[in-house]
Amino acid sequence: MITDWGFPDFDDHEGVHLFSDRESGLSAIIAVHSSKLGPAAGGVRFWHYADHRAAITDALRLSRGMSYKNAMANLPLGGGKGVVLASEPGAEITTAQLEAFGRAVESLGGRYVTAEDVGMSEARMKVVATQTRHVSGLPVAAGGAGGDPGPVTARGVYLGVKAAAKRGLGTESMAGVRVAIQGVGSVGGGVARLLAKDGAKLVLADVNAERAKALAAELGAEAVAADAILTQETDLFSPNALGAILTEQSIAELKCKVVAGGANNQLATRADGQRLHDRGILYAPDYVINAGGIINVGLEYLGQGNMAEVMARVDKIPLRLIEVWDESDRTGDPESEVADRIAQRLIGRG
Repeated sequence: MITDWGFPDFDDHEGVHLFSDRESGLSAIIAVHSSKLGPAAGGVRFWHYADHRAAITDALRLSRGMSYKNAMANLPLGGGKGVVLASEPGAEITTAQLEAFGRAVESLGGRYVTAEDVGMSEARMKVVATQTRHVSGLPVAAGGAGGDPGPVTARGVYLGVKAAAKRGLGTESMAGVRVAIQGVGSVGGGVARLLAKDGAKLVLADVNAERAKALAAELGAEAVAADAILTQETDLFSPNALGAILTEQSIAELKCKVVAGGANNQLATRADGQRLHDRGILYAPDYVINAGGIINVGLEYLGQGNMAEVMARVDKIPLRLIEVWDESDRTGDPESEVADRIAQRLIGRG
């Protein structure tokens, strides 16, 4: 009997592991979606959730996305994700909790490989690595694959944005293209700086309003309130914060021709991919465009290649997007459905 265990986002996951460590206060989830292509790789995020159910749902969705992302990036890795629950908004993770999470990873015997994500850092991954060798995103020698995945993710998203602008706007140049960027942290900020060099007209927003204002001042861009970014009159909207921001309501309010950004799980539901398609808005599936970081830390963990090899692979992200868009044009299916279909074939579930 097949069941979703009461979680609609359960997708025949190979394992969903719940961890508690009384001494450190750690509460964590590790979801392994697929190990068909190799060990399940995906970062760990530290976040405050409304309840445990919301945290499990996030782990389920993110791990599935990692299966698809790694497959579409031609990496010999499966998909998994870790979530460490913060006790309250703004809470800090402790060294003892990081060590306990490392022991949790180690207990899975290499089936899951962790790395940094939201709320984590290179320094925190070094602490996790004291308890397990199944960790990536650690400091590396100059020119080596690995380290902070943020800048490499930003590079891939930037290349994907340019490809999407060419496809959806018919422009070879980003000069004068109006781009709304939601989230200006490591990835969104990196994308903003690269686009500013190309002469794009940027509108920036972040939950940290001062960060958005500071970057806007640096780049000669416009800063708006976080709750206003989705309704800006722009050519292209680039979501680079948390997921599930493309909903029935928000899609109806979009005033752009293209959506291309680095946030994971941008679509709140599968139906939202169809809604974008019905509105004629070109969509760059998130796990295709934002694969730069996992390419970087994945090759680090596998011991394959250096930063030159990482960048050569990141440069191919637009080619995979074009493959998705071409099939969407041929079939009339939404880009999100086409990308899922390709990824499912690659992991043997198609």
